[in-house]
This record gives sequence, C-alpha cells and structure tokens, in this order.
Amino acid sequence: MDTLTHGLLGALLGRVTAPRKSPQSAESLPVGRRMLVGFLAAAFPDIDFISSYVSPLSYLYHHRGITHSLILLPMWAALLAVVFSLVWRSKPRWPAYFGIAALAIGSHILTDWITSFGTMVFAPLSDARYGIGTTFIIDLWFTGIILLGLLASLVWRESRRPAAVGLTALAAYVGFQWLLQQQAIDFGAAYARSNGISPVHVSAVPRPVSPFNWTVVVQHDDAYRYAHINLIRTRTRPEPNAATGFIARLNAPYRPLGDAAWARASLNGSDTASSALVHEAYAQPGFRFFRWFAAYPALLRIDAGNPEQCVWFRDLRFETPGRDGTPFLYGMCREGDRPWQPFQLLGEQRRPVY
Repeated sequence: MDTLTHGLLGALLGRVTAPRKSPQSAESLPVGRRMLVGFLAAAFPDIDFISSYVSPLSYLYHHRGITHSLILLPMWAALLAVVFSLVWRSKPRWPAYFGIAALAIGSHILTDWITSFGTMVFAPLSDARYGIGTTFIIDLWFTGIILLGLLASLVWRESRRPAAVGLTALAAYVGFQWLLQQQAIDFGAAYARSNGISPVHVSAVPRPVSPFNWTVVVQHDDAYRYAHINLIRTRTRPEPNAATGFIARLNAPYRPLGDAAWARASLNGSDTASSALVHEAYAQPGFRFFRWFAAYPALLRIDAGNPEQCVWFRDLRFETPGRDGTPFLYGMCREGDRPWQPFQLLGEQRRPVY
C-alpha cells in the first residue's frame, strides 16, 4: 500500500480509539495529537525506502523487512513513543504514545499483507514474504473510504462513530475483494480443466483502477498461462490511443470473461539450445536474489550478441497492461567465457546489480 494511505489509516485509527470526551488526565493524548501520531507511526515502516540508495538490490532485500516485522513491532512502537514524548516536551510521557503507535504500525503491516508484493512479517528470523494479494498496491477505492471516514469525523467532531463506520466499510471492502479474487481463481481453474491442464496452481493478482480487474495465472510445471480479465465487464474496451487518459488506459486491457485472451510464458527458450542457456543463467548463484523475490518468474528475452549474451527475466506479478514499462526486470549477462554477472533492465538500458 502507498505511504499516504498508510498514514491516513493511522489517523483514522487515532480518531476511533480516542476517548469519548476531551481528556482530563495529564497522561491522555488530545484527539488531534493522537491522530497525528497515528498518521506518522503508520507511515513510519516505509522509512526502509532509504535502502534503495544503498544499492540496486538493497530495496528488494530490505523493503517490507525489519520495519514491517510483527516480531519487532513493540520495539518500533516504543522507539516512536519516546521520540513523540521528546517532541512534545510537556506531558504525557512516552507510555501514552505507545498504544496508538503500535496500533498504527500494525495497520501498516496488515495493509501491506493484503497486497501481492509480500511482507516479511517474521524478519529478521525469516526472509519469507507473505501476502494474500486481495488489494492492488495503490487502490483509490481503499484510500477513498479512509478519506470519507476522516472527512465525516471532521463534520461530527464529538463522535467516534464516523471513524468506526469508515473502518467497518474498509474491512467490508477488503472482504469483498477476497470474494472477487476467489471468483477469478475459479475462472482460471475452469479454464485449466477445459483445456486439460494439470497439475495446476491457479492464482489471481489484483490490478489497478477497479476491484473487478484481475490477472489470472494458471501455473503448470515451469510454464504459465495468464489472462487479464474484468469480472463484470460485458464487452471488450477499444484499444487505447494517444488521446486515451491515464486511468482509461490502465482500465481498458481487462476483458470480459467470455472474451479472455490467454497468453503463455515460461522459463524455457524457443528451442533446446536456448532453453539450456536460459536455465544456466537462471541457476547462477548471483541470481539467487531474483529466484527468492519472483513469484511468477518467466523469460523476457535473450539478447544474443557477439561475444556478449544476456538473458532477461520478468515477474508476471508486476506485468500491468496499460502501464509504461514493467518494473523488476533482471537478468544475467556474460562476455565469451567470462562468469555471468547480474544486471537490471531499465527501459533499454541496463545497470549492474550489486
């Protein structure tokens, strides 16, 4: 989830957990301050973005890592509580900030867990990424529900009910997305059965603009069949052109179920020789980071120069039609008999990975 949405949710949690009346105790937080603390604490875990300035791979290894850990959550909450108590030098003391800071950080972890990027909730004990993938990483409907809850809280300042209603609606929306995800998975499973594809694993990845937009991935052996679908659309949208707006361009590629266009991808080349080259490059120790990170690794292309060769890979999780470019494209290159070296592909430019 984007950092702003995390912060707004933290503010909403600050409001819904505030005392019913203006606090009289010196150890209680005023409502406004409580909401600000919730906003800042909920945004805090994304401070790990600074790892991207360390090295090209640092972002992959550390984003949604220790700052997103359930194990380390109490430590981060205590640290922020002390910082907040120092910023507001007058009372209350740091324990008054701890509860809302912990709740806000927890909401950040939870709302990253529902996306498909994956979150290392048990870092540093485990680098396994977990995510249920019900919600796209930037979901305007999700953010809009939070904003409506905050605006209603401004109108009815003395009541916690608007914030509570907003949180209830948000939970209901995510539950609705889960049901849609199951519908998309069922569609993929029916496609696999009708085409005699087995063994098979079917999943559905959320896409932008609409909760009805999904990419269904049917995995069998080391190959994939995937389709970009809209669960309620009845007709295929026209192809975007130069005059098509940004939102419409992102929304157009998702087809009705009856007109789904299935594409294929795999980790194999077009022939025996190219497949051997692909598997050699993919299995290199220096490419471990991509094997760990990618959920649906697939061959992008082979650049067979003379004497240099490059084999490029993609993760279907991040292939979003209508978007300019695909992130997280990596590959292995070698010149002649020299060792393979990892690179990242940015447009048509490449940069070393270290």
